Amino acid sequence: MKLGVSMWSLYKLYRKEEMDTLGFIEYVGTLGIDGVELLEFFWKDKDNELLKAKEALSKYNLEVSAYAISNDFVRETKEEREEEVEKICIGVDTAIQLNSRIVRVFSGNLRPPYTYEQAKEWIIEGLKEGAKYAEKNNVVLALENHGLLAGKSEQVREIIGLVGSSYLRSTIDIGNFLLVGEQSVDAVKNLVDLAAHVHLKDFKKVPPDYQGEAYKGIGGVRLVGTVAGEGEVNLPEVLRILYSSGYKGYLSLEFEGPEDPKYGVEKSIENTKRILENLK
Repeated sequence: MKLGVSMWSLYKLYRKEEMDTLGFIEYVGTLGIDGVELLEFFWKDKDNELLKAKEALSKYNLEVSAYAISNDFVRETKEEREEEVEKICIGVDTAIQLNSRIVRVFSGNLRPPYTYEQAKEWIIEGLKEGAKYAEKNNVVLALENHGLLAGKSEQVREIIGLVGSSYLRSTIDIGNFLLVGEQSVDAVKNLVDLAAHVHLKDFKKVPPDYQGEAYKGIGGVRLVGTVAGEGEVNLPEVLRILYSSGYKGYLSLEFEGPEDPKYGVEKSIENTKRILENLK
């Protein structure tokens, strides 16, 4: 398995205008790992930055583990949903420019009055169209378990099965399962045969009176990000399952803790490397 970092891990620095995509690539180039996950979200001047990003990737000998977009098929009108398919097509084109063959995609966000069952038809229809374009370009779409709408492993598995394309697989986010009340070990076992990409993430529970920012999961659970291997995720067992399955793709770190993001990234990499070494 290869190690990478998602730029989402450095979101706080981007928000404070202390890091852009080029700066992120240069930073990861100092960490002694294999790749980066880039996001459509972070471009400010895409055409100009894309050229510089490709030069920096070559300079630091880094791969793009996946290119991530933020589509949402829970939209009322067909025109709106067609716009979401177009986001996937643009993502595929950009991934190819970056020499990546994986595009991270979403299903959609939970919003009243829709439930998963009500939105499922739209999600499947949209991903079928996206997968057709991906197949034409030999790119794999990797559906992430994200949010509270389709965040359970069985829901992701169902969607992929109903789309019925070998060009739609899974981005297994090992932390996000906790938000929907599913243990990461069980979820990874359920999806490992469909894995195209893995988000390395950890959360810890906080009490109801916690004053900082926290994610709200089902059943009233509140979670904050933490260094990989120091939270609720049984990281050694999750990595053992992936290793035993023969997964050879990326573990893309997505650190979301309150600590300094560079500390969180570097400590997470240290912990993960130690666990991986013990698996050999």
